[in-house]
Amino acid sequence: MSSQDVSSRRVDHASQRRVVDAAIVDAAPTGADLLDTESSVVGSPAPDTPAPDTLGPDNTASDTPVPDTPTSDTSAAGGRDVAFMELAITAARRGPVMDPNPRVGCVIVPADGSAPVTGWHRGAGTAHAEADALRQAGDSARGATAYVTLEPCAHTGRTGPCADALICAGVARVVYAVADPSAAASGGARRLAEHGVSVQGGLLADAAREVNRTWLHSAELGRPFVTLKTATTLDGRVAAADGSSRWITGPEARADAHRLRAECGAILVGSGTALIDDPGLTVRDESGALVGRQPLRVVVGHRGPRPGSRLTDGSAPTEHLATHDVREVLTHLQGRGVHHVLVEGGPTLTAAFLRADLVDEVIAYLAPAILGAGPAAVADLGIVSIDDARRLTITDLRLVGADARITLRPHRRAPLEERS
Repeated sequence: MSSQDVSSRRVDHASQRRVVDAAIVDAAPTGADLLDTESSVVGSPAPDTPAPDTLGPDNTASDTPVPDTPTSDTSAAGGRDVAFMELAITAARRGPVMDPNPRVGCVIVPADGSAPVTGWHRGAGTAHAEADALRQAGDSARGATAYVTLEPCAHTGRTGPCADALICAGVARVVYAVADPSAAASGGARRLAEHGVSVQGGLLADAAREVNRTWLHSAELGRPFVTLKTATTLDGRVAAADGSSRWITGPEARADAHRLRAECGAILVGSGTALIDDPGLTVRDESGALVGRQPLRVVVGHRGPRPGSRLTDGSAPTEHLATHDVREVLTHLQGRGVHHVLVEGGPTLTAAFLRADLVDEVIAYLAPAILGAGPAAVADLGIVSIDDARRLTITDLRLVGADARITLRPHRRAPLEERS
């Protein structure tokens, strides 16, 4: 269809509103059936329950206003595009990090010179960013430019496609940052172009990818992003010889670890750790009170959590996966809409993920203390020579109170057939 054909089309305002309204309620991921018939759910509902609102840095609702005008120089057309995309990325960051859906922001700039409007996605069960912005823009969306951090979707779930909503609202130009890699939702850019909308992709793609790095990883690779967290002494111990471990690190490092938990959809521990340490695996503040939406707690192994333990207290959704196959665990969690997994131990589960080459990031809290005895953070990996040591690249290093926080990226191992 040519641009002239599109411009000659007449979409009445009632039809426009029906399409835009249809995009307001988002469908949460349906999720695959449980893979393991021995799996059981303990406590509160699964993590695909819609989030009530945005989660801020402390995992609580955020009401910080998004600026409606760019702060960058907009004298040139390219600078104007960059400035408004920066606003869209800022809006996207307001979305809940652990939600099954991606965080998306949208800025609509009317052609008549009226003030731009900003929309953003507040999580599964709420309006998509484009629909949120279109509702605010009303008739001023006709002929406008829309800046979206993720390619508008082209699929129908509980809502109609966002690409169709933009077309029916009369938006003339769409600039997006990152193409949608998901098989179900991609294709929006093509649909927009077929209906005469000017489309540009890839603007500030790196910055936009960072906002959704774990969701994009999950969509592209078909499994959740895995962060391995350790908290050890200088000699790599996670507990003393008598089993005591509270606390190896200081209060600042523990608070930082709770912020890390708030970014993840699921926290994994092995059944041995669950029985011995009786961890809570919740997001808490300095007083110990629960904060915000809680991640799914997952116990991996044939032994489930002990009745009366903290993992059965109902404070967070909890699931037992009676398997030792970590790939099976990730496949199951992917089906539940989890795109970021935090592995908190113990040594056996940590080693299983490392042996399977399924760790994407390591965050190690290192306390200035030495024990000389006690369990190590990682169980036997079968490495007998220094030549076979698992190597990692440090991507960030900082002090958190008296402790060091090191972020590392593991080196991927060559396929078995390429190894000598």
